[in-house]
Formats: sequence, structure tokens, C-alpha cells
Amino acid sequence: MEKLPNYSDRNSHEIDYRIYGEEMQYVEVELDPQEGVIAESGSFMMMDDGIKMDTIFGDGSQQDTGFLGKILGAGKRILTGESLFMTAFYNDYTGKRNVSFASPYPGKIVPIDLTEFGGKFICQKDAFLCAAKGVSIGIEFSKKLGRGLFGGEGFIMQKLEGDGMAFVHAGGTMAEKTLAAGETLRVDTGCIVGFSQSIDYDIEFVKGIKNSIFGGEGLFFARLQGPGKVYIQSLPFSRLAGRVLATAPRSGGKDRGEGSILGGLGDLLDGDNRF
Repeated sequence: MEKLPNYSDRNSHEIDYRIYGEEMQYVEVELDPQEGVIAESGSFMMMDDGIKMDTIFGDGSQQDTGFLGKILGAGKRILTGESLFMTAFYNDYTGKRNVSFASPYPGKIVPIDLTEFGGKFICQKDAFLCAAKGVSIGIEFSKKLGRGLFGGEGFIMQKLEGDGMAFVHAGGTMAEKTLAAGETLRVDTGCIVGFSQSIDYDIEFVKGIKNSIFGGEGLFFARLQGPGKVYIQSLPFSRLAGRVLATAPRSGGKDRGEGSILGGLGDLLDGDNRF
């Protein structure tokens, strides 16, 4: 189990973890007595006896106390398109207990130690998987009009704040880039997993009329400028879903026969005799 350093003034719970698997990963979090972890709905996989599950209203941070704080936390989650509620898992047992969370589609689970990012990490709104209790899951508004209008995710990205451990999910293969001051990286907007708060993020128009109209890569790039660390995914869920929908059966019940110049005749030849 990997363990965080012991900070005496830590606000978040200190958790141990282990990541299993290659293409379809899950993270096992080890909780000491009374330690807790928060997670998005649908990410839970399994837990030991002695773990108590609790549905909480808002973003799960300890800072949002009282009714008004909970309403503000829930409002932030609505703006990112998430549920009003999150799920918390606590160890009510006298010894160590484990709870596990699974990635939603093929890819990598990325552990983020927020103390190494100055207490704040910015990510795509659907990248968050789980975090130590005390980590705040909020919204990051763009101050740049171009990014808000054309960035694919609107004005809003998700921000993880605190001094604990958080876990985000990257689809496909994950690339980790450390950019020097002034160094620039251009990325497909959907391929961004997250980046440190020191990264300057903006949207850049694809140059050239032929590239814009016939390139098939969209009209805009995300421009990331250092210094800071960036995480890039090779398979955004939107791209995966688009390919699945493109090859889904037509209204008549037949698929598109992708890659075949014979179409329906090819279906008969390869043994697909459905009508």
C-alpha cells in the first residue's frame, strides 16, 4: 500500500491505496478506523465487512458545514452535470478495512496527491473517481470567452481542492507531460484529463481552411502553456461513444457493416443471415 506523508495539520483523511489491473483498473483504498473516502455514484466495486456507506448532500468537503454550505456544495455539483449527492464510505471497524472503486471504461486510474499540486488540481468534469474525505470537489470557471464558447466543456471544469489523495480516470493510454515555463502543448479538447493550477489553458482555432473543413479533427485545439503538469488521455469517452453509435444497428436492425464494400452481401458471406 502506498501512503501519504503524515502532515500534522492535515484536513483530509490520510488514506492508503493500491491500484490493480492494466486496461480495466480498480483502486483499493485501505481505511484505518474512522477514516473515510468519498466517491461518485456508480464507481463503487466492493467493500469489506465493517465499512459504513452513507449518502451525503453536496461535495463531501468538511468545510461545507451547515445547511447553507451544503446547498452551495450541491449547487456546484449541478453546474458540472453531476448528481446532488455523493457516497461516503467510513471504517466503523476496529481494524483496517478495504473499499474498492472501479474505472468506468478501459483506461488508467491516476492517483493525485493534492499536496504536490499546491492543494488544487483541475480536471474534466467526468474524470473524478474518488478521494479522501475532506477533499472538496467544486467547479472551475473559465475567465476566457473563447474557452467558454468553444472548449467543448463550456465555462466549467472540475477542481479538486484539499490536502488529501484523489483519483481520476483517463480513457485508453494516459500521457503525463511536464511543461516548462512558456512551453506549449496543443491537444484535442476531449483528450484533456487534468492539469495543475499553474497551467494556462485556452482555445486555439485550427489554421487553414482545408484543415478546418476537411480535417475531421474539429475547429479548435486546446492550448496548454506551462509551467506545470498535464495529463492527456488517448480515448475520451465521447470518442468511444461516438464510434459505438456510428456502428450501432440501423433502424432495420442491421449494422453498418463497417469497412465492407459489399454491405449487405458481405453480411451473408460472413455468416450474418439476419433479415
